[in-house]
Amino acid sequence: MDADMVFKALGDPTRRMLLDILCERNGQTLSQLCENLDMARQSVTQHLQILEEANLVSTLRRGREKLHFINPVPLHEVYERWVRKFERQRLSLLHDLKKELEGD
Repeated sequence: MDADMVFKALGDPTRRMLLDILCERNGQTLSQLCENLDMARQSVTQHLQILEEANLVSTLRRGREKLHFINPVPLHEVYERWVRKFERQRLSLLHDLKKELEGD
């Protein structure tokens, strides 16, 4: 995983919106995705390209259509590497606070 590419892709609100749209209904065409956004097809295509390069979106050709699917693996890897360790510390602190307040 190239974490820099994932963070770059997630750093833009339009790309996050595209991921949200795909999360709600996976396997959409460019035209379907454009219906939800107030921007030119070329702009949406550029955002999708960045998401594909970060491996957050994969595509499948079905005849003339190109379907876009969310790939949750890089998000999970970011979670495991960058979020989970901080979550563990927070939960440990909450556990210690609970023990102290309850007098254990």
